[in-house]
Amino acid sequence: MSAEVIPLRPRETAPSLSPIMALTASGMNAVNAVILERMQSEIPLIPALAGHLIAGGGKRMRPMLTLAGAALCGYHGTRHHKLAAAVEFIHTATLLHDDVVDGSDMRRGKAAANLIFGNPATVLVGDFLFTRSFELMVEDGSLKVLKILSNASSVISEGEVDQLTAARQIETSEERYLNIILAKTAALFAAATRIAAVVTEKSEAEERALEDYGRNLGIAFQLVDDAMDYDSASDEMGKGRGDDFREGKMTLPVILAYARGNEDERAFWRAAIGGHRTSDEDLAHAIALIARHDAVNATRERARHFAQRAIDAIVGFPASEARAAMAEAAEFAVTRRT
Repeated sequence: MSAEVIPLRPRETAPSLSPIMALTASGMNAVNAVILERMQSEIPLIPALAGHLIAGGGKRMRPMLTLAGAALCGYHGTRHHKLAAAVEFIHTATLLHDDVVDGSDMRRGKAAANLIFGNPATVLVGDFLFTRSFELMVEDGSLKVLKILSNASSVISEGEVDQLTAARQIETSEERYLNIILAKTAALFAAATRIAAVVTEKSEAEERALEDYGRNLGIAFQLVDDAMDYDSASDEMGKGRGDDFREGKMTLPVILAYARGNEDERAFWRAAIGGHRTSDEDLAHAIALIARHDAVNATRERARHFAQRAIDAIVGFPASEARAAMAEAAEFAVTRRT
């Protein structure tokens, strides 16, 4: 592997997803065609509900990473199109289930599917999308790919359960929090990139390098998501500001503010995370405390660390448009505001 380093560094223009989107544009058209075809059903409610979320925007980062990873590996086939669609179906299914568990009102700036269609239908359509993802994996025919993606699905479920049991637990540690986001978010990023190396028949070391890229990018992405709940307006985020606060989620900004606070501040956090102080005024106070202790900036700084690790993971691949686009995607992950 090369000793080259590609550091995070100031740019004349802000980093963006434009390079990776341009790199994967034609492939994403094929992926979207698979998604559209496979979400169809003779039961009209299924494509209606699935389409509400799938057509509702989103960056489609996970399938893009499968395509970008394939480009990095010099792959010129088409197997990765169905696998990228399988990745997106897994992600969409987890979002549908999450909205039911969290009682969410918004998703990507629109009313959450569970508010429109009800909780039972939302859960069942999520299950339908999971089954579609496994159909696509089986059609691919690779037991290794099946193992990677099925394991990721299992780990995601474990992470969601762990997050549920950590909710309203003020003593949740930073270590446990990182383990939760490693499971519920980073596992699918890691699987999405690793399977690109598998279909290209790259070495185990190259598979692990792409897996490391995806895992660290996923952690960085989730850290920034959690920071934005306390430093972005709701119209920028596509969800209500303070959702994590009202749901009693122990995210890193709260963990750091609680650890750095005095006893009066800690008493507030115990009441707030316990569900006893969740008004708009309480949220404003929470944001003020987080700002006082620089917890959002500290969270973003940790995200920069993981983004750098993601970039470092792919330095062994030859310099290319794909490598540059993937490095910029990691930089974008920590500077984004939406």
